[in-house]
Order: sequence, then structure tokens, then C-alpha cells
Amino acid sequence: MSKLPNVTTSIFTVMSKMAAEYNAINLSQGFPNFPVDERLTDIVTRLAKENVHQYTPMAGYPPLMNKIAKLVLNSYNRIINPDTELLVTTGATQGIFTTILALVKEKDEVIILDPSYDSYESPVLLCKAKPVRVALNDDYTPNWETIEKACSAKSRMMIINNPHNPTGKILTESDFVQLKNLLEKYPDIIVLSDEVYEYITFEEKHISAHTKSFLLDRCIMVSSFGKSFHITGWKIGYTIAPEYLMKEIKKVHQFLVFSVNSISQVAISEYLDVVDVNLLGKFYQKKRDYFQQLLQNSRFELKPCEGTYFQVASYASISNADDVTFCKKLITDHGVAAIPISTFYSDHRDHKLIRFCFAKDNFTLESAAKKICLI
Repeated sequence: MSKLPNVTTSIFTVMSKMAAEYNAINLSQGFPNFPVDERLTDIVTRLAKENVHQYTPMAGYPPLMNKIAKLVLNSYNRIINPDTELLVTTGATQGIFTTILALVKEKDEVIILDPSYDSYESPVLLCKAKPVRVALNDDYTPNWETIEKACSAKSRMMIINNPHNPTGKILTESDFVQLKNLLEKYPDIIVLSDEVYEYITFEEKHISAHTKSFLLDRCIMVSSFGKSFHITGWKIGYTIAPEYLMKEIKKVHQFLVFSVNSISQVAISEYLDVVDVNLLGKFYQKKRDYFQQLLQNSRFELKPCEGTYFQVASYASISNADDVTFCKKLITDHGVAAIPISTFYSDHRDHKLIRFCFAKDNFTLESAAKKICLI
């Protein structure tokens, strides 16, 4: 008997496979196609011949952990203890999976805000816990009244994603006030804050859970070097949590992966000495603005994008087809791959919206836009 009977191949795999089969331009899966910073590749080239190929300590390579602590201090003015509050993970997804397995028990409930990343629900189900899916408003702002109604004495965890995938929405100060009020009513709820796009915001600055004192003793923050440094295939991230929670997370981590790839940890540790993460938002804002400019004469309605490298677009004026069918025809008939937003909802609600990834070189964006504008 399957533990995950309703889980099928992810939409990202399906669309990327179709894109390859039809030689379509792949704006579906969220990975960059432009070169990695030469400073980082030069570091890797040199390290490949050095003695950095054996296990690192379970929690992470100590120099990297110290530099992550410095990064958090510089970014959010938060002091963390790298020995007790930090864990280097095999990508953010592993950090999320490990956290849920360590902290959620059978019959607990986990609040998940839809549309949501597809990796949240499966570990909840594997814990024999209950995912409670709560839809965001149509403009992708949280409906805190609805969220509070979904909470109960069984609620163990709430997962927030900020900046938000797939919509590019970011949380506001008002949202954190509402979250604080809710948590005061439910003192047993802990928060898992997925912040993998923390350095990719545009007009408005990202407000991190790291900056909220009411969250520091009941929140697990998840970050991604893969997203920040255009190295998604390295699968390396980190998780920060108060010591009493991190102890439990490490118990699962040590038997799941034990330690993360050694050369990637050493390379990123050195790279953090020369890279400025604060330039990332400006870099992707130029990508966003250029992509939006390229599509200004298309029939798609582009939704606001405040962060991440995803652009949500409505095709309501183009077709009445459901979004999954539309995305498949977009590949087969027009040579461009995107992701249907309905797949991020538990009820698969269809608002005629799709997601494009603009983390691509300009030639790819231009080539895709030419095809999109012909639709």
C-alpha cells in the first residue's frame, strides 16, 4: 500500500519533459540558464584538486557556518549561534522535509497557504498528520480571518513562503502583525518560514521572519544558496531554528543525509567573501522589467511581481481551456513551456493563470517572447 497514494509526477517534471520532447523554450521550471559567476567556478576548479572531498561535520562545514551567521547578522541584524541554531542542508527542500519529519507528529495539523510549493504536503502526510490547505485571496494576500478559522488545538505548524512561489508576492508589516496576533491565540503553533527567494525582491524590501522578535523562539527559517547564487543543481541550503527545535531537526538530518556535499560547502564559504547578495534583487529586477517589456504587446495580462524570478500571467482573454490543457498546448503549438497555477492548489482551482520563469538569458527571453506575442 502506498504511503502517498495521491502523489504523482510533479508538474515541473511533466512540463520540462514535454519541453524537451517538443524542443520548446523552457520557462517552466525555476532554474537559471545563464553562466554562474566566474569567481565561483574558479574557486571550484581550484578546490577540485585540494583535500576537500571527505565528510564534513554533520551540521555543516564550520567556516561556512560562521559565514552564514555573519550573513544573517549583516542582512537582518540577528545574532545566531552557528553551533546550536544552524544546519546546512541538501537544498531547501531537504531542510523543509527534515523539519516537518522532526517536528510534526501523527494527527497534528499543518496550515499550508495555497497556492503552495508542492514539497510541503508530502512530508506532512508521511508523518500521518493532516495538511490544512487555506487559499490566499485572489490577489495572493493572506486572508488572516480565514487562516485563523483553520487553526485549532491540533495545529502544530504553519508554513509561510516569503517571497512567494509561484506568485511573486511578498508579506507586509501588516501581515506580520496579523501573524503575531494569531500566534498569541495559538501558542503551540510553530512557523516554518520558507525564504529561499529572500534576496530577490524589487520595489519593496523583503521582510524576513529573522527580523521579528516574536518569531525567533518558535520559527524555522529555510534559505537556499542554489536560488541566491544561480546554482540550483548544487542542492545546498541552510536552516536556522532555536536550539530546542534544531536538536530535533538534527536527529532526522543525521540519518537522512548526514552531511552535505563537501566541495560545495567549502566553495560557497570562500565565495561569501567576495559576493554581494544585495545586488541580486537589482539583477533580477532588470530581468523582470525586460521580460514584462517584451510581453507588453502580447494578449496576456501580467500580474504584479514583487519578488522571486517568476511572472504570473492571465490568459483569460485568449482561451477558455483549463490551465493544464493551455500549458500543454502552449508547448505543442507554440513552443514555450510554463507552469499552470492550478497545480499549486489542493482543489486545483483554475483562474486561467500560468507561471513563467524569467531567470533566463536575454536571448532566451527574447525568443520566448516572440512566440508568446504571436498567440
